[in-house]
Parts: sequence; C-alpha cells; structure tokens
Amino acid sequence: MSDPKETRTAARSSGPGAHSLAEILSQPHCWSNCLKELEEKGQLEEIRERFADAVEWLFIGCGSSYYLALAAAASWSAITGLRARAIPASELLLFPDLLLAGAENYAAVLISRSGRTSEVLKAAEFLESSQKIATLAVTCTGDQPLERIASSTLALLPADEESTVMTRSFTSMLLALQYLAAFFAENHAFAKALRKLPTAAEKALQDLHPRLREFVGGHQFADYVCLGQGPFYGLACESTLKLTEMSVSYGQAFHTLEFRHGPKSIVGPTTLLVFLLSETGHAAESEVLQEVKGLGGTTLVLANHADPNVRASADFLAEFSFDVPELARLAAYVFAGQL
Repeated sequence: MSDPKETRTAARSSGPGAHSLAEILSQPHCWSNCLKELEEKGQLEEIRERFADAVEWLFIGCGSSYYLALAAAASWSAITGLRARAIPASELLLFPDLLLAGAENYAAVLISRSGRTSEVLKAAEFLESSQKIATLAVTCTGDQPLERIASSTLALLPADEESTVMTRSFTSMLLALQYLAAFFAENHAFAKALRKLPTAAEKALQDLHPRLREFVGGHQFADYVCLGQGPFYGLACESTLKLTEMSVSYGQAFHTLEFRHGPKSIVGPTTLLVFLLSETGHAAESEVLQEVKGLGGTTLVLANHADPNVRASADFLAEFSFDVPELARLAAYVFAGQL
C-alpha cells in the first residue's frame, strides 16, 4: 500500500497541526507496516508462551492509552473468551486492593506510546515487584524505561509520532492488541480480517477528510458529545479527548443509551452529537439518535451500514461498508474525532 498523496502534502506543510494531520492520514499505511513487523519479528510467539497461563487480563494506561485499553479489553474478551478489563494506572496505584482482590493468574498489559508515562512506569514496578504479576509493555518507541521493567514488550516502532497527541499510535496499538488476541485464540479468520482493514480504511479516510472539513466549516458548535456502546465506548472517549486537546473545545463522552438519562438536556442546534453506531446494539442506539435529532441536535453518525431511520436522522453520515467483522473495524471509528 502506498502513502496517500495528501499525507505527503500535509507532512510538507509547516502550519499548525501539520504533523498531526500527516499522522492521521498515514494510519492505514502505518497499520500495514505494524502488522507486517509483528509477523516477521516473532514477537507474538514469545508473548503467547510467556503469558499462556493467564486467565484474566488487565489493560492499563493513562489518557488516550486508557481509552485504548477500554477498546482493547473488550476486544480481548470477545476474541479469546478470557476475562479482561481496563484500568487507569492511577486507580491501580491509589486503590490497588479494590482492583486486585482475589487476584490469581493475572497478566497486565501496560500501554504507553512513549514508554515513559510516569504513572504507567509506577504501575509496572508495582505489579512486577510487589504483586509478582507479569506485564506486557505496548509502546511505539524502543529502549525506554517501561521496556526495561516489563516482562515482555510489544514495540510498534512504525507508529511513533512527532505530534503531542496520539493518533496513529492509538489505532496501531489497538490493532496490534487485537492481532495478538487473534494469535492467542488461533482465530486465523479474524487475523486475516485485520490484515484486510488497511486497504478499506485508506479509501474511507480519503473520502471522509474533505467531506468532514466542509461540514465543520459550515457550522459553529458550543458543545461536543461523543457516544458509543460496548467496544465503541472507549473510542467515543478518545474522540472526545481529541476534540478537547486538539481544538481546546469542551467535549463529553457517554454510553449511547446513558445519554438519554439526564445529559440529553444540553441538546440544541449548537450541540454536535457524534454517534459511533454498532451493529450489535444498532436498534437501541438508533432510537437514541432519532430522539436527540428530534430535540434539535446536530448529528454526525459513523456506521458500517445505515438504514433509512439513521439516514434521516444524520446531518453527516460516514458509512464505511467494510467487509470485516465488527470488532475488526474499530480503529476506523476514531478518524472523525481526530480530523
């Protein structure tokens, strides 16, 4: 897969956000490189051997890495059938007894793009030294403190970034953890689906970029709300964080159906509501979409396939039409928030 032309153009620009835009647009190409390296370097075999006895998995991070952990833990449970949950590193450090009660045969995945996140390093030391829980570092840099503490490391060097905010590192680490889960479960069909995603996602991203730029340019929003359920909830949180830290805008994230229980009172024409629609919960989630559209909100909808009710309720619709399982297309659902 070749780099999109617009990626190279963005990289040459010296304006604000140039690195971020180039890194956003490079994601499908980056995913292909990361998956290729995982296959060629033999990291997956070593990790599976070391953690073969684990019956429960903890996914730990801070900020974007914690939101990644939410999506990764949901994916891990669905793909491997093993218990998995996401934990902010700070919660583990401050309230360990609440999180590790009855701990037995745990494995912990510590996610840090830089390999230097202070609370993640403390969590790694606590788990390895005090709790004797083996840890897997997932990072996009080499030879950093986290790698020296953890039992094993999954390094995705092609996904490293110049930007302050995480974009391609987020999606690349998510795909890598899903790929690792498929390897653990010997789910070759799912692994194949992940390898198909970059080509489909490249076209979707190229189509989305100019459409979204035009849509945003024609509106003024006071509030941003991102909504998702199940494995999409962490992606909704990450989309909100991207809006907040990249544009200094106020944003909130909710489970889609929870939004109707009080928070919907903020809905109005200057509220942009971003719906990450799942297929699993499509009927119930689309009811909330129709409900908030009826309250006068402006809606941006991301879906793999849209029915007539969704089309009628979406001010902006991105319909991916990916021919891969629902979990295998998660990474593409953060494109809109990043852009």
